[in-house]
Amino acid sequence: MRIPNIYTETSLTVNSETELDSNAAQHIAKVLRMKKGFKLKLFNGDGYYYDAELSLVERRTVHAKIAGREHCDSESNLDTQLAIVMSRGDRMDYAIQKATELGVNQITPLISERCEVKLDEGREEKRIKRWQHVAISACEQCGRATVPRINPVLELEEFLSQPKDPDVLPLVLHHRDTQDLAHIEPKPVKVLLLIGPEGGLTSEEIVCAQRQGFKACTLGPRVFRTETAPVAALAVLQWLWGDFQ
Repeated sequence: MRIPNIYTETSLTVNSETELDSNAAQHIAKVLRMKKGFKLKLFNGDGYYYDAELSLVERRTVHAKIAGREHCDSESNLDTQLAIVMSRGDRMDYAIQKATELGVNQITPLISERCEVKLDEGREEKRIKRWQHVAISACEQCGRATVPRINPVLELEEFLSQPKDPDVLPLVLHHRDTQDLAHIEPKPVKVLLLIGPEGGLTSEEIVCAQRQGFKACTLGPRVFRTETAPVAALAVLQWLWGDFQ
């Protein structure tokens, strides 16, 4: 039986017994139907896996004994950030799931001129929580012990005006550009990737991004769907400068 990776918000200490948070407890007891004595690997986002054994499993309460820990080496040497204009339906969920699997470290949802998603404050908070859960589930599946942060939703103009880390290479995906990623020099260690909505960013938004230091680049002659673009782009980034080689 495969030992599952389970995320918990609980602080974890080796050679101790701890009560897991309610979300982890529900997942273990009701979804996975694990019993006392079952082994699992816990992680809380600190970059380590904790070897654990269930010592108590009830409907709402789960305890685990922490026997040891090991550093998770699945993080890429390339620090990637994704800024993506929100899309409708489950397309954003898909983009976040796949971006997490491809090693992204933080994701910023954006609103641009052609964005078709409108969120009030209450819905925005719920959506951020949902997307964070999507990222956590993706980490459990792909073997990451560091969870990408989902940032608050920002207007594109506000996002572009924020100060940037001088070590970050800012890129904006634009299918009408001729610059391909393979010829960008020097080799970066941090990348910020900006991706537009269905219909793309407007010409004015592309120009505004370039004025703020973003390099426009293309992935070829075909136009990608908004949920396909980050998958293709992040895979290329990992192949060029990350851990795909």
